Amino acid sequence: QVQLVESGGGLVQAGGSLRLSCAASGRAFSNYAMGWFRQAPGLEREFVAAISWSGGSTYYADSVKGRSTISRDNAKNAVYLQMNSLKPEDTAVYYCAADRDGMTMRIGDYDYWGQGTQVTVSS
Repeated sequence: QVQLVESGGGLVQAGGSLRLSCAASGRAFSNYAMGWFRQAPGLEREFVAAISWSGGSTYYADSVKGRSTISRDNAKNAVYLQMNSLKPEDTAVYYCAADRDGMTMRIGDYDYWGQGTQVTVSS
């Protein structure tokens, strides 16, 4: 079992930056690939970024590529999402998730989810 708690969301102006954090507790965090997803009102949850268990591989959605960086610190049981040059269309609830089978962008492959943190970007 892995418990995930996101933090770092908030209200920011377009062009600004935020760093989201996800704190993990439970068993063997370093065994899990991690992902960030987001869900805007009225829309389906979508993939944002993923990172392998070691941190050696990452993958991004086209919508955030070049503006966001996913990273992890296995010693701290944490994963991060640095988001720069934020746009109003980035407004959503952001979720972190853990996958014991490896890095993937498929929502259904993730085993554990956090409760989410709200990001609002004003124009």
